[in-house]
Amino acid sequence: MRAFAKIPTCVWEAISIIATPAVLVACALLRIEQTALLSFAVVMLSLGVFFAGYEASAPRLRDIMPTVVLAALAAAGRILFAPIPDFKPVSAIAIIAGVAFGRKSGFMVGSLAALASNFFFGQGAWTPWQMYAWGLVGYGAGLLAELRMPKRPQVHTNKEKGNDKVEETEKDVQATRAIDAHPIVIYPYGFLSCLGYGFILNAWSILSFYHAQASGLAGVLAVYAAALPFDVLHGVATVVFLLALYRPWTRKLRRTKAKFGLR
Repeated sequence: MRAFAKIPTCVWEAISIIATPAVLVACALLRIEQTALLSFAVVMLSLGVFFAGYEASAPRLRDIMPTVVLAALAAAGRILFAPIPDFKPVSAIAIIAGVAFGRKSGFMVGSLAALASNFFFGQGAWTPWQMYAWGLVGYGAGLLAELRMPKRPQVHTNKEKGNDKVEETEKDVQATRAIDAHPIVIYPYGFLSCLGYGFILNAWSILSFYHAQASGLAGVLAVYAAALPFDVLHGVATVVFLLALYRPWTRKLRRTKAKFGLR
C-alpha cells in the first residue's frame, strides 16, 4: 500500500484516462464478445480512480465550491438548451473551469455536469461515458493552460556606472501561460475537443450496440458519418458559448481565486 501511495497523482490520472481507450481498441482488435460490459467496467473504474485522486488531494471546502457551482451551471445550461440537439454549454463551462482552476477541476466539472443533468435526461449505461468524455474536455483545457512560454527579458538602464548600458539578467526572464499570451487557441481547442467527445461516445455505441466485429469497417464509418453533423454542431455551439463566456468568466474567476486564496 505504501508503494502505491508513493506513485505521483499525475501517473494515476494518466492510467485512468488511457485505460478506457486502450480497452476499446483491444476489444475491437481481439473481437471480444462482451465489449459493452467490459468497457463499462473499465470506464467506471477510471472515473473511480480519478475521483479518489481528487479526494486524496484533500481540497478545502472553499476550493471545492467553484467546481460545484460551475458543474451546476453546466448542468442547468444543458437542461435549458434541451430543445436544441447538441447545442449545449457543458463543454464550454468545463473548458473555462480547466483554464481557471486546473485540469482536475475541469474534469470534475464535466463529469459532474453529465451526472447531474442526466437526472433530467435519464440515467443509463451512457452516463459514465458522458462523464468520462466531458471530463476529458475540461481536463485537456487544464493541460493546455499549464503550458508555459518565456517572457521577453525585461531591460533596464545601469545608471550606477554613469552610462546607458542595457543589462539583461536571468531573473528578468519569467514564464507566462501560453493561453494568456494567445487566448485565441481556446476556440479551436473547444471545437476539436467536441469532435473528440463525439468520437468517444460513438465508439461506445458501436461496441455496445453494433458489435464492431460484426458490422466491420463500413458499419463503423457509417455510424461516425451519421453522427458527424451533430458533433460539428456541438463544436460550433461550444465556440459560440466560449466567445460569449470565456473572457468575462475567466476574468472574474481569477479575481475570486486570488481574493480567497483558492488552489
